Amino acid sequence: MNSRNLCRALRAALLAGTGPMLIVAMPAAAQDEVPAAQDDSDAIVVSGIRETIQSSIEAKRRETAIVDTLAADDIGDIPAISVGQAIQTITGATTHREKGDASEIALRGLGPFLSNSTFNGRDATNGSGDRSVNFNQFPSELVNQIKIYKTQQANLVEGGVAGTIEIGTLRPLDYGRTRIQGELKAQYNPYGDRIVGGSGGVGWRGTVSYVDQFANDTIGISIGFQRNDTNNPEETYAASTTWTACRADVTVINNNCTELSRDNYGDGIPYYLVPNSYIFRQISETDQRDAVFGAIQWRPSDRFNINLDLQYSDRTFVENRRDLTISEARRSLTNVEFDENGIVSHLEGSSSLESNGSTLTRSEEYLGGGLSVEWTASDRLTLTADASYSRTIRSETERNFRLRTDRMDVNGVRTEIDNQRIPYIYDIAPGSFIPTITIDPRFDLNNHDLFWDDARFRRDESRRYNKIVAGRFDAKYELDGFLSALSAGVRVAQLKFSDYDVRNGDFNENPAIEEDRRINNICRQAFPQTDYLSDAPGNSIDSWATFDVDCLFREYLGTEDPGLPDDLRSVSNRDVTERTYAGYLMADYDSEIGSMPVRGNFGVRVVKTDVTSKGLRSDLILVDNGDGTFHLDETGDYETETIKASTTRILPSVNAIFEVAPNTLLRVAGYRAMSRPNPSALGAGRTITLEDGGSFTSIENAIDNVRANGSPRLKPLMSWNADAALEWYPNKDTMLAATVYYKQFTGGFQPVVYDETFTIDGQQVTVPVTQTRNSPDKSRVYGLELTAATRFSSLPKPLDGLGAKVSYNYADANFENEDIRLGDIYDPETETVSPGLIAPAGLSGYSKHVLSAQAYYEIGPVSLQAIYNYRSNYYQDFVGGNSQLRFVAPSETFDFRASLALMKGVSLRFEALNIFNEPKTTYMPVYGSSRQYHYYGSKYFVGIRARI
Repeated sequence: MNSRNLCRALRAALLAGTGPMLIVAMPAAAQDEVPAAQDDSDAIVVSGIRETIQSSIEAKRRETAIVDTLAADDIGDIPAISVGQAIQTITGATTHREKGDASEIALRGLGPFLSNSTFNGRDATNGSGDRSVNFNQFPSELVNQIKIYKTQQANLVEGGVAGTIEIGTLRPLDYGRTRIQGELKAQYNPYGDRIVGGSGGVGWRGTVSYVDQFANDTIGISIGFQRNDTNNPEETYAASTTWTACRADVTVINNNCTELSRDNYGDGIPYYLVPNSYIFRQISETDQRDAVFGAIQWRPSDRFNINLDLQYSDRTFVENRRDLTISEARRSLTNVEFDENGIVSHLEGSSSLESNGSTLTRSEEYLGGGLSVEWTASDRLTLTADASYSRTIRSETERNFRLRTDRMDVNGVRTEIDNQRIPYIYDIAPGSFIPTITIDPRFDLNNHDLFWDDARFRRDESRRYNKIVAGRFDAKYELDGFLSALSAGVRVAQLKFSDYDVRNGDFNENPAIEEDRRINNICRQAFPQTDYLSDAPGNSIDSWATFDVDCLFREYLGTEDPGLPDDLRSVSNRDVTERTYAGYLMADYDSEIGSMPVRGNFGVRVVKTDVTSKGLRSDLILVDNGDGTFHLDETGDYETETIKASTTRILPSVNAIFEVAPNTLLRVAGYRAMSRPNPSALGAGRTITLEDGGSFTSIENAIDNVRANGSPRLKPLMSWNADAALEWYPNKDTMLAATVYYKQFTGGFQPVVYDETFTIDGQQVTVPVTQTRNSPDKSRVYGLELTAATRFSSLPKPLDGLGAKVSYNYADANFENEDIRLGDIYDPETETVSPGLIAPAGLSGYSKHVLSAQAYYEIGPVSLQAIYNYRSNYYQDFVGGNSQLRFVAPSETFDFRASLALMKGVSLRFEALNIFNEPKTTYMPVYGSSRQYHYYGSKYFVGIRARI
């Protein structure tokens, strides 16, 4: 049985076991319930996973809105290796995986951009250009509460269409006890053993924290440190991000296929979809993160509560990439077999082959915190002021080289094929993730002599700067009667997002062949791993000739790093300022209908947003590549284009809770919600996509690759929402909840084309530039959310230590996102539609099915937990938008955690992630058309924790 089938079998076993057990055990648990005065369970001290689930159930029951939480009374007790891993165990939450770990979060099957993420109640920045929190930046060991608001209430001020994710750290006086804690974990990734000259897949993370109170418990401090030093190797097959519809009725030899023009989309001409290139990539990586979390809480009197908190994280990883590139995937295509959707199953072509290598270094620094002052002005009036700061700087530097094939090898000897371009065959079986690409057997991929021509070197650097400065003031006045409290508040915030992406190159080096031969020989490198893509069915390429990046740069350019260019300006740079002014008024109520208690709140928020976006414009020049092709470059003479936009939105909300029985709650909610476009999607710049490395054979081909890198006039996505939930709490360990919800959207997204004038080589040329605008169309989402949790206390000992939690979310949406090249395009002047060739995608991040199942067992010093997560396929847009459609295949992961208490305060801990090596696969631009396969393997952690 292979790992995929084994995983499915265990999933079935887990669900088959926990599902009926939950159904059987819940009535028994209810029968065991006794009045609170006689409930001797209060005398039992629980800890570990059971305590976390108990705390989460109690927190959910207390909340006014529909909320799910993961709460731990003690620091470091969130049961996960990362915040993202922890969140995906919460009902309706699922994650997108990068480098084998959970990163961005989708709620109720809806994408990250529809959610609002906060840290200690404040908006937080990240380096991705979107509005989600980079959960990999924050150690789970220094977080003690994660709360997800599924419905909105006015004092959340902004919130999100899908919900609000709130990450919280402890306040030392509220914590109320002294704690010194240290934890050391060793990491092992079996895949790392296949890396030649690497660390053997071994890494570590260490955490230490201290919490204490002084001056008669009027001052409290907490501080925590973490160092994470790991490695995350990866192997992948990928196609480029630009796909073309090629005419199947025209065969072109010694050139690119003939693209099906938009004018012929409805004429029934057969077509097939191909990318610009195919890439096999091997990645060796080191990853280091340092984090510091701290807080000082001062309570000088019963009326004042002052809290200052700070978070700092600095993460750096270095990737060494080795690529085999089929760089001309549209050239000389014959014997093409494809289906009715244009998905290719077989083709034959010829292309230059390239051995490419790069070293990529990314550094991301987060600094955030705030000062909160709470004043109880009277027994009824509480005033709170909060000032916050959040800043993320992400810098990325990549040095890369290209060495191409030629009809001669580096020794001047003609090759057997006697052509620069090498024949290959592309095959992919139905249901496979990765194609079989067979290179002409006369060509030896591992022969370094064959990769030497057209040496090119680039040095790319990008920097993203994201800062939020905000202030908030709230007042709450408690009342008697039906209205129990009135709250009001204002918030002012300024977000700044800017970036640049500059290149120092291209450096095209064509010295005498003797020099090429010398450098080729001294810079050769053994293939960096064994068993490349051995877990990918159908793969036929397991190694190729690779070279040392530093050596090639040093020998060809005389320096390993040519540094930044003198001028960092570019038409692709973004400079966005967003100012937000918001206010709210909310009333809490508490009453009875007959003998049934009812409580809740209602209120309204008003949010005004002003956006100022600046972009650069430059004339363009054609640069001759010396081989009959050319590429576009900027002249360096820039003008600034400033675009302003403003919106005001009114967001009413109402929440009601009916206690229909002593342990049963009925919740209903109605509200209007908004989700802002990502800051990077508001850029006013232009991107010149350099196809095939920037080699164009016609000016029409070149200008077709000028695109907007943002749409500053995009407005928030708005929705009207209704939720209803029924929740049953028979005891502290048990909960059964069902929620139905409905969302109606207005203002989806449509690609539109605007004609812009560019001056190219002194001549004015009209260029159709595609952007995105808000659509007047309406769409909807409806869904069902189920949660069941219990401990099987009615079972005989020692089985009474068993417990389980299962959550499932189903969502159905008809939202549409069009492909920017091959989908419907709208003319903003005539409002006419140019029909597309391929079907639209849904909401970014939308999965129809999301499932999380947990089973745990705690007895004495032993604690065991198994977690299964499943997510159906979804569309994932590229950060910044204005890109073609990308789909992520269904994913399922199985994790395991265990701990053993060795003595009081000391425990041995073990964690295993992605036990069955589930890869990540993506399709483009239609589902089923293979684009990328990621494999990163499983990870194991073993450690010891001590606390006093």
